[in-house]
Amino acid sequence: MGTRKGPYECGLDAAVDVIGGKWKVLLLWALAERPRRFGELKRELPKISEKVLSQQLRELEADRIVHREVYDQTPPKVEYSLTGLGTSLNEALAPLGAWGREHMTDLEATYPQRHPADS
Repeated sequence: MGTRKGPYECGLDAAVDVIGGKWKVLLLWALAERPRRFGELKRELPKISEKVLSQQLRELEADRIVHREVYDQTPPKVEYSLTGLGTSLNEALAPLGAWGREHMTDLEATYPQRHPADS
């Protein structure tokens, strides 16, 4: 798993620990529509490496945000879906996404000053 902290200071601290990282909120968004297989998620997020995708899914599964269903068939089939906890987390993130859309232009304009190493 990732580097988990000890006891949390507040609810926001706990939530950010679960969704921390570049890809987890995007995975939550993708899984909100319907269950998906690993390859579907990889195609939906082409910039994520298979290693990181696998790691992020394992962490979300360990946090009980994502459910991994293995079907007993040949070839093997595995699907990922949101749990009830994952669905409620996605709903909680909706206002944050709305805030981001509302301020995206301003945030993009200031990105180089906030992230000089990426520019």
